[in-house]
Amino acid sequence: MLGGRESEGFEIVARDDFSDATYLLEIRHPLMARAAKPGQFVIVMLHEHGERIPLTIADYDAAKGTVTLVIQAVGKTTREMQRECKVGTRLHALVGPMGVPSHIGDAKKVVCVGGGLGVAPVFPQARAAKESGAYVIGVVGFRNKTLMFWDKKFRSVCNEFIVCTDDGSVGVKGQVTAGLQSALDKHADVDEVIAIGPAVMMKACAEVSRPRHVKTVVSLNPIMVDGTGMCGGCRVKVGEEIKFACVDGPDFDGHKVDFDDLMMRLKRFADEEKTALERWTESCRVRQEAEKVAAGTAKQ
Repeated sequence: MLGGRESEGFEIVARDDFSDATYLLEIRHPLMARAAKPGQFVIVMLHEHGERIPLTIADYDAAKGTVTLVIQAVGKTTREMQRECKVGTRLHALVGPMGVPSHIGDAKKVVCVGGGLGVAPVFPQARAAKESGAYVIGVVGFRNKTLMFWDKKFRSVCNEFIVCTDDGSVGVKGQVTAGLQSALDKHADVDEVIAIGPAVMMKACAEVSRPRHVKTVVSLNPIMVDGTGMCGGCRVKVGEEIKFACVDGPDFDGHKVDFDDLMMRLKRFADEEKTALERWTESCRVRQEAEKVAAGTAKQ
């Protein structure tokens, strides 16, 4: 794991907004770019007094010295980052790469499934599987066509590529489980399924593959605080064992994960998160009004 922060922070060298809520940040960090592996994550702090949030590494480029994060603005910190993180600005802290890298074994045929924001972190897995010589089937899902991203990136590493949309605006109409079912029906010799996305989506994918006894790996992102296994906030039930996603994962056997327990834990701080977002939104409104008054006074 590489150091917490440089004295000047970590520069954002590129940004891409995929939708009103989803955005990409490319960050300069040469050491991390060389060390990162598929499946790992980082912990980010926007500013000195900011929240520590875990984000899965969506891509990395050792030659450019950059790591890429794809973020969905759903809470106070991710919305604040959406507003503040521009090209040329810097993150206060960026710790990682953390977690156990995904095991890229000798599987000959792999299905990589990404739903929503999970599309981004499943890309390094698909690329690594392709580089290892596997036949890669990509399955990605979005609510509609306007939310799609990285189509060309996936097609460059996938032998087959299936797009699913809830409204049928592109590809197969339905959720990613429809695409996964189609892939498994067509290929009886699939060795492994890798699924990344919301907990309910990963649970559904595990149930699709379970009757066929196909190895299924999921990437879990429960609530984390320190990222070292000390706080216990990210504990998950896997079979008869308690695991900590930050140090034992984030990859686990999808057929053994207790998803019901995971989803309950994900809601644990829902009220506090809502309150924090409301307070931040109100402070932004007050600041904007003050700026308007100040600007009006300056013109007089």
